[in-house]
Amino acid sequence: MNEEELQQIEANVSLAIDRLGPVSDVDFGLNEESVEWVDGFIERQRARPDFDLERIGGLVGVLGSFLGACIVAATGGSWRWSEEDGWGVLLPDGTVAFPFVKVRKQFRDGAEEGESIAGFYRVAVDYIATGKLREAREGGA
Repeated sequence: MNEEELQQIEANVSLAIDRLGPVSDVDFGLNEESVEWVDGFIERQRARPDFDLERIGGLVGVLGSFLGACIVAATGGSWRWSEEDGWGVLLPDGTVAFPFVKVRKQFRDGAEEGESIAGFYRVAVDYIATGKLREAREGGA
C-alpha cells in the first residue's frame, strides 16, 4: 500500500467537499445524500456538449475518492490496494468495492445504461457490507 496514494485520496475527498459542497443543494459531506447529488453531477457533465471521456481522469480520481470515502464512512470499511484492480474499499463482509471503476463506468455509459454511483453506494452499504446479499444468495433471507 502506498501511503502517498492514500494521502492523495484524502486530498481528493477534501477537494470534492470544498468544491462541490458550495454548489450543491444538500448538506454535502460523506453521506448518501451527497452521493446522490454527485450521481446527478456526473449525468449533468455527460450531457455537456464539450464532454470528453478522454479528459476526465482527474475528475474520476476526485469523485472516486469521494465515493469510496462515503462508503468507508457508512460501513467502517477501509481502503485496500489490489494489484489487479487498484484501490478499493474493503467492506466488513470481506468483499471489495471499487469506487473509481464505478465512477468511470457512469461517466462512460451513464444512468441510462444502468451505471449509477448512488445505486452502487446503496448496494455496497445496505446489502454487501451487512451480509444481506450473501444471505440472500445462500437462501437465508
